[in-house]
Amino acid sequence: MPKMVLLAQHLTLNGTDLKDFTKKAELSVEVEDKDVTTYASLGWKVVLGGLKSGELSCEFLQDFAASQLDAIMWPLLGQVVPFTVRADQAAVGTSNPQYSGNVLIKGWNPIEGSVGDEATVGLTFPTSGAVARATT
Repeated sequence: MPKMVLLAQHLTLNGTDLKDFTKKAELSVEVEDKDVTTYASLGWKVVLGGLKSGELSCEFLQDFAASQLDAIMWPLLGQVVPFTVRADQAAVGTSNPQYSGNVLIKGWNPIEGSVGDEATVGLTFPTSGAVARATT
């Protein structure tokens, strides 16, 4: 059984490679379940897939220096921007698929944490439109 340890995730937002700031990136997609049960189902629930949606959750190490993370993300607030994410920074392939689409930058937490904490930013961005999977 193949195993993998995430050592070099790839993440871009709005075309900017954020590997120097990214601690974690998680992409989740789901489909609504629509209940279409009738009496013909003899007491069994019947469902169909409805609308698809997704979220890109990220944890970054904050950096306020000129042209660094805060300066990159702040202007994106309220914008729908493209993203790409994959398990490794190596080339896209069958063992390293790339997922892409658009996300709404619906929030930005420039400062979070307590005394002694590393300065991190953790956010979840909803996808906007289709999420694609590519292996080439």
